[in-house]
Amino acid sequence: MKKKVFIDGKAGTTGLRIEERLSGRDDIEIIALPDELRKDTEARRKIMNEADFVFLCLPDAAAREAVTLVENENTVIIDASTAHRTNPEFAYGFAELGESFFEKIKASKRIAVPGCHASGFIALVYPLVKAGIIPKDALLTAHSLTGYSGGGKNMIAEYEADEPDALLGAPRQYGLTQTHKHLPEMVKITGLENAPHFSPIVSDFYSGMEVTVPLFKRQICGTIDDIRQIYKSTYAEGLVRYIEADDEAGFLSAGKLSGKDTMQIEVFGNDERISLVARYDNLGKGASGAAVECLNIKLGQSPDKCLEV
Repeated sequence: MKKKVFIDGKAGTTGLRIEERLSGRDDIEIIALPDELRKDTEARRKIMNEADFVFLCLPDAAAREAVTLVENENTVIIDASTAHRTNPEFAYGFAELGESFFEKIKASKRIAVPGCHASGFIALVYPLVKAGIIPKDALLTAHSLTGYSGGGKNMIAEYEADEPDALLGAPRQYGLTQTHKHLPEMVKITGLENAPHFSPIVSDFYSGMEVTVPLFKRQICGTIDDIRQIYKSTYAEGLVRYIEADDEAGFLSAGKLSGKDTMQIEVFGNDERISLVARYDNLGKGASGAAVECLNIKLGQSPDKCLEV
């Protein structure tokens, strides 16, 4: 029997991409409300409780409200907002971090999809904190280069306007107050005691993401080869893979995995100065691809079913 899926907020960028990935599947029936009822609370309550799975592609406050509308014990909520990523009642939807993450996703009826920037930082830092290479009290920095689609429909419209603002032609740093909404999950999931100094940067390309965490020798307990070995064992298969020095003639493009649902982990530098790099699509492993992967795990399917690898 087909599983019924409702996407609350399907008109947004993440919702549209989830619908694209599910539309051709023979094990899924996407159910929807008429446009005039999309914001009707009682209509949403009714359809959510009829669904086997509900994807929340909503602002945080709306996502918190939507969770309260599900009144049965069967509907699985997969929340793509920031609202529940540090909530212990929600599984954190990054299965590749280890068996405990995979099993919690599999068992839970409440799943939080990781943030786009946070996904790369956590993929790089969590295994090293767990192994003792990076101390929990480390003071880290990170920067993340992203395509403009991560800003949603309004930002996409700004960049794709017939006569865009001239300033949009160059990369733009943001999160200047060091209060970016992904920081709480970056700290909680990695086990760090301190938030990193984090600099996100949006640039004039549609999709793709490159997160870099620089390290000095004095910050770590180990060598660059130790780090590589940990990544090799942690990310040997699946949608997140460690790749040996896969640069483009000395350059690293943030758009290399645009359109894909995978993530590539790389290490550059030497024992004195090391660069940890995660490359992926902010709309793929950084959003809708990760959400659909969680659905696949819940269904007992291959995590990469109907995803772009």
